[in-house]
Amino acid sequence: MSETVEVSLTFDDNRLASLVFGQYDQNVAHIERRLGITGTALGNHLVVKGTPEAAEKARRVFERLYARVQKGGTTLTLGDVDGVIQEVTVQGNLFPSAEIVADNGREQFEQIATRKRGGVRARNAAQSDYIKLLRANELVFAEGPAGTGKTWLAVGHAVSLLEQGHAERLILSRPAVEAGERLGFLPGDMREKVDPYLRPIYDALYDFMEARHVDRGLQTGIIEIAPLAFMRGRTLTNAVVLLDEAQNTTSMQMKMFLTRLGENSRMIITGDPSQIDLPPGQKSGLVEAVNVLDGVEGIGRVRFRDVDVVRHDLVRRIVTAYEAASHGEAEADRNPNPRRRPLA
Repeated sequence: MSETVEVSLTFDDNRLASLVFGQYDQNVAHIERRLGITGTALGNHLVVKGTPEAAEKARRVFERLYARVQKGGTTLTLGDVDGVIQEVTVQGNLFPSAEIVADNGREQFEQIATRKRGGVRARNAAQSDYIKLLRANELVFAEGPAGTGKTWLAVGHAVSLLEQGHAERLILSRPAVEAGERLGFLPGDMREKVDPYLRPIYDALYDFMEARHVDRGLQTGIIEIAPLAFMRGRTLTNAVVLLDEAQNTTSMQMKMFLTRLGENSRMIITGDPSQIDLPPGQKSGLVEAVNVLDGVEGIGRVRFRDVDVVRHDLVRRIVTAYEAASHGEAEADRNPNPRRRPLA
């Protein structure tokens, strides 16, 4: 049987300790499931039991969470807890245990800061790499399944550049392709026609900016909704340009969009190659572009996987199940069922 140790933690502030433990100790229960330990919380005191490695990791997680609420004083979500677990895990892989103890306050994951939300820290290594690439490159491709934060972090980064004066405009674009449905003609002016397709970007904008600032930006042109079909012939300078759902661009559209980049501008292109809604036989501009531009200086690329889903733990399990099913279908195509009888 593996050795079991007991670690006791006592926090100075009862109120902050309750934020760390969560309502009805839900954060403690979540960490128990994630790290395979048992935790008993009473007031500002916590006892953790588990293997030496798991108990030590849990101790660092709880101490990191306490330091976070000390700084911000806000309620922690389960996503925040998962982010700290990932952060501590990565730190443990990078540094020997003696260095971890000496350098426990060191933050490993990158963060985005905006006026409304303050600092938003990456919740896993892939998101942290994504933020680093956004800062270092003029053009970044982000591929991966739904729920990995591709669009949300891209909008947050764009808003931070806008607020810091590094960009004068935020330009949002997305191909108007229905996801398996025929919507017909939509009423209204250009913005009203495109709004349904850009709703996920609007949601992210309102997360990172006050509603009045978003509305004012849309009225003054600081925030611009630019349908992909209307981008031809433009040169986008002093702007952050975001193309979402790029897997639904054609090769011609993607080349046209990429060549719009002007001086002092940044371009972020996000998409999920597993959810292409183009007509059968038509090549995705995103898939082609990342292959053609691989290794080009000034271009960054990050690929998220199902394990990087942060939207909800159930979403991660759903994405994983679909991935497994698709691989199973591929195997079935290569290995037909030997028990299947021919039609009479």
